[in-house]
Amino acid sequence: MSLGRVLIVDDQEDIREMARIVLAGAGYDAEVARSGDEALRLLHESVYDLVLLDIDMPELDGWATLRLLRADEGDDPTRVAMFSVKGDVRDKVASLKEGAIDYITKPFGVDELVRRVGRILHPGGTLGPAVPTASPR
Repeated sequence: MSLGRVLIVDDQEDIREMARIVLAGAGYDAEVARSGDEALRLLHESVYDLVLLDIDMPELDGWATLRLLRADEGDDPTRVAMFSVKGDVRDKVASLKEGAIDYITKPFGVDELVRRVGRILHPGGTLGPAVPTASPR
């Protein structure tokens, strides 16, 4: 049973795949998009519980993608958490003003990602499953 559907949007393949593998390993149905345009297409085709959206992408950046998504939504907006190498408070505040519910600074730790996603999707519950580790011998 999936803990939720997460769409990871980033133009960097290593970030997309690392986040997908980590979240899938923690019990989430994680899918990826390479661009804002691809994300918007996928969001029109399917429902996601959370979108992890990179800010710095060519052509359609994360903020523009979020604005287009919000303009097209009804009364039940998709939860979006921005993630970026930009750690400046102004970027975080701007993301929240645009309608994001969280801001994750890259590089992020594996445990941090799982717990932040868990907190967003399961507020008041557990912080999400622990990241699987190798058992000691």
